[in-house]
Amino acid sequence: MLNPLQAKTTLHKLFRRTPVVELGALLEALQTSSRMSVFRRMKEVGYFSSYTHAGRFYTLREVPQFDASGLWRHGDVGFSRAGTLKATVVEAVGQSPAGRTHNELQELLRVRVFNTLLELVRAEKIRREVLSSRGALYVSTDKTRAFEQLEHRRKMGAATTASTLVIEVLLELLRGATAPLEVAQRLSVRGVNITFEQVCEVFDRYKLGEKKGARSPRLQR
Repeated sequence: MLNPLQAKTTLHKLFRRTPVVELGALLEALQTSSRMSVFRRMKEVGYFSSYTHAGRFYTLREVPQFDASGLWRHGDVGFSRAGTLKATVVEAVGQSPAGRTHNELQELLRVRVFNTLLELVRAEKIRREVLSSRGALYVSTDKTRAFEQLEHRRKMGAATTASTLVIEVLLELLRGATAPLEVAQRLSVRGVNITFEQVCEVFDRYKLGEKKGARSPRLQR
């Protein structure tokens, strides 16, 4: 086993050549068969273990250039400023202004998180809230923070719905409709849940033309 000074020099040389290594490479470089000795030397210089691949990859603390989410990847190996996968999920949920869904976390971390989420909810590290038909949202265990995240998410949903309605109106105009009443009638036939008044608001906001038929207060069926 190399002494502390030799080990430090050797480790820096190793990680300059290869930013991410497995345990076997560390055992060989430090000339030991003891896992405990390896991690003692690694702790002296500072290191991260991967949150992916069951934590079997390692890098020195000075190597990663973490992004705004506190993540860094080398190929398909992911590292987190928070450390483990569980700690990373807790941080990702807590720091998000609108909480995180399962799909958002999986896309962000690029690993399966279903079991991890179940364990964290059971351990009361995060909370799971059901948002009607939009599925589950994971939020902070802090009540004030969770309330803010839920409100932010609801506003996001409302904004998405409004954008969808605008697109539906524009599509009908492209299909030949010319006035709000005609657009509203066509959308009603297609089963789109939008009122005549909402169509008029879209025409006004985007200056889409003269609102022919706008005197009718409601869509006539």
